[in-house]
Amino acid sequence: MRTAYSVETVRAAEAALMARLPEGALMRRAAAGLAVACGDLLRRNGRVYGSRVLLLVGSGDNGGDALYAGARLAKRGAGVRALLTAPDKAHPGGLAALRAAGGQVLDGADGLGVVDLVVDGITGIGGRGGLRPEAAALVAAVTAHGHGAPVLAVDLPSGVEADTGQVNGPAVRADATVTFGTYKPGLLIDPAAGRAGALRLVDIGLGPDLPEPPDLEALQYADVAALLPVPGAESDKYRRGVVGVVAGSERYPGAAVLAVAGALRGGAGAVRYVGPGAGAVIARYPETLVHAGPPARAGRVQAWVVGPGLGDGSGAAEAIAGVLAADVPVLVDADGLRQLDAEAVRLRSAPTVLTPHAGEAAALLGVAREEVEEGRLAAVRELAARFRCTVLLKGSTTLVAEARDTPVRVNPTGTSWLATAGSGDVLSGLAGSLLAAGLAPRDAASVGAYLHGLAARRASAGAPVSAQDVADAIPAAWRDVRDG
Repeated sequence: MRTAYSVETVRAAEAALMARLPEGALMRRAAAGLAVACGDLLRRNGRVYGSRVLLLVGSGDNGGDALYAGARLAKRGAGVRALLTAPDKAHPGGLAALRAAGGQVLDGADGLGVVDLVVDGITGIGGRGGLRPEAAALVAAVTAHGHGAPVLAVDLPSGVEADTGQVNGPAVRADATVTFGTYKPGLLIDPAAGRAGALRLVDIGLGPDLPEPPDLEALQYADVAALLPVPGAESDKYRRGVVGVVAGSERYPGAAVLAVAGALRGGAGAVRYVGPGAGAVIARYPETLVHAGPPARAGRVQAWVVGPGLGDGSGAAEAIAGVLAADVPVLVDADGLRQLDAEAVRLRSAPTVLTPHAGEAAALLGVAREEVEEGRLAAVRELAARFRCTVLLKGSTTLVAEARDTPVRVNPTGTSWLATAGSGDVLSGLAGSLLAAGLAPRDAASVGAYLHGLAARRASAGAPVSAQDVADAIPAAWRDVRDG
């Protein structure tokens, strides 16, 4: 599992570790790991000896890390040059080490010539509000002269917010990022994560000084595999769980079909459909149990999914209210969110999972969509606290948060091709089925998002994909996870 910690926690851990180490030892550890990563990138296109490395150096410790790493590369025969954004504040020990190893300090970006690697050490985890104008101009000039050289960021791309993933001004776009000790939230959450490139974690010994729980966590294959429901020898379809799906309308019958498609592949033993799309559902999935409604009379279920394609009629409102009155876990999506009674959710004794995209989250919070997209972490935490439930915020970075003080989960799977009509309906059915199979709300949402994203990658393989394609690929994604 990948874990991430806030700037405050990282700084406290670094201070505790530095108190036990000789002066400068922690920076030398970081620089050694950074130099190895630089060498690996350079060897992909040639070799370290004779390569041309450009360091962008700020006034903080990240600049010092870059300078010491540059000194190591210079000793291995690389031509290393440094551009200083604040010459009078650059790390003195790092500057001395670079010069002693044969590196150069440049006066400006003119006449750079060919560059094989750019190392971004302008700002660190304490940076706020984007790059300053002088630094932004320097980055622009280097990019213009760099002839496509890869950019490696030190700890995180300069200009992004380490704690939130926000980008509030000009920022570096890196091809790779080397981060030290632990991941930072901004490396895992868009829009900042989209600027970080490939991530590499360098262990500098912070582990014993990092508290539990972390601020964020991202499940990996082994974590998801351990949560997948597996029927026992005595299981039957009812013991495995029954998920009820209230979805679709005369206008949107496809939503019912897609939600059921996800539900059938999510581990529950049976799917019970309630709504006007029964004909379309049975035609595609004859194994589905159908009922005209209302949900309270449809038969027993272990979890409900309500909302996809319901529309905004009075029948939809009654169905949503009926489902929320049930004493079982409920997942609410799409049209269910637009007609949601917040107080009814807060008063429920059974768990509730909300699965909004940015626009729906903005409506629930009463803010502009842009505010949610730019501050996804704050938005998902606020939604979970306000509604006292579990919230899965969909998007380029899907986040799962609970009202109680547990780490926010960041989903690492998916593809941009997943932004297609109906894909959210499939996810709702899948996560709801996992709820019915017995997973806790946070786990059901996280595992559902993981499998959904993995299935989309498999189905797409870099090409356009439909929601039904994603549903059809879920069993293969499940097997991938199970087999590691």
